[in-house]
Amino acid sequence: MKLYLDDIRIPKDDDFIIVRSFQEAVKFVQQNGIPNYISFDHDLGCDDLNNIYPSGYDFAKWLIEMNLDNLYKFPKDFKFNVHSANPIGKANIEGILNNYLKKF
Repeated sequence: MKLYLDDIRIPKDDDFIIVRSFQEAVKFVQQNGIPNYISFDHDLGCDDLNNIYPSGYDFAKWLIEMNLDNLYKFPKDFKFNVHSANPIGKANIEGILNNYLKKF
């Protein structure tokens, strides 16, 4: 199972399940568990008042919290990619997941 978190883009690979927001990503995991592969975008848009929506980084942190609380577990073969155009956001997602998964 492969998940693609992005508010706008469409993956090149048809094997992905697309989620467009933090909330959709959380709902997907609650219904299906953590997939074997996730491709993350960082910036997931804002509303008409320029309130920024939760990011891909927020979703990565949520996944870690769920794993720590034994609610949802990372599959042993879990892999991820960050396709975000935001270089700082990309580095933050890669950093938090790589550091956590080293200990997992």
